[in-house]
Amino acid sequence: MKKNCKDAIVEAAIMLFNTKGYNGISIRDIARKAEVNPANIAYYFHNKHGLLEYCFMNFFENYMAEIEKGFAQIELGAAHCLKEIGKNLLAYQCENIHLTRFILREMSIDSQVVREIMSTYYVKERFYFKTVLEKGIEAGEFSIQSIPYTIIQFKGLLMMPFLNIQYATEVLHVFPHEQYFLKMYEQELVLWIERMLCTSERERVLAIQGAG
Repeated sequence: MKKNCKDAIVEAAIMLFNTKGYNGISIRDIARKAEVNPANIAYYFHNKHGLLEYCFMNFFENYMAEIEKGFAQIELGAAHCLKEIGKNLLAYQCENIHLTRFILREMSIDSQVVREIMSTYYVKERFYFKTVLEKGIEAGEFSIQSIPYTIIQFKGLLMMPFLNIQYATEVLHVFPHEQYFLKMYEQELVLWIERMLCTSERERVLAIQGAG
């Protein structure tokens, strides 16, 4: 199915942003890659900055939707919920690997767009992660630990393969764009949750008794 003009522009921009950086390309470069008239970019996005903002918003709207889809299963237990969130985010990032790599790289740079993301989407993300961890600790599913540091570790696991693709592929010979990677890395993420966060059955019983 042939892409429409807007989708072609976004796809071309992502590829060029990812390989040459935002400042390394022009509107004409994007138009040439997308095989469209530069006027089409102005029509849909006004300018290059508008196109950049669209890429950010599109990524994080879908990113948050994946978190919310997993969070909807909180009644099945905190550990189950956190595993589902992790699996959803890994699958989403693998499916959109070029956009993910670009966004994560840009998020390490202080800019107005990044500050807006921090104060909106990432604050919302923190709420969901914090709520799941607190419920897990309260229910005795998770051992008592620092929630901020646990979130850092969890996000680190989710981000590292996509933020450091060159290292993953050339040094570790792990290829995040392959379906095999998603299957294996999901298993490792689940094991991390079970080994680092989850309590043993005995600890869970004692925590419940203590809460009572």
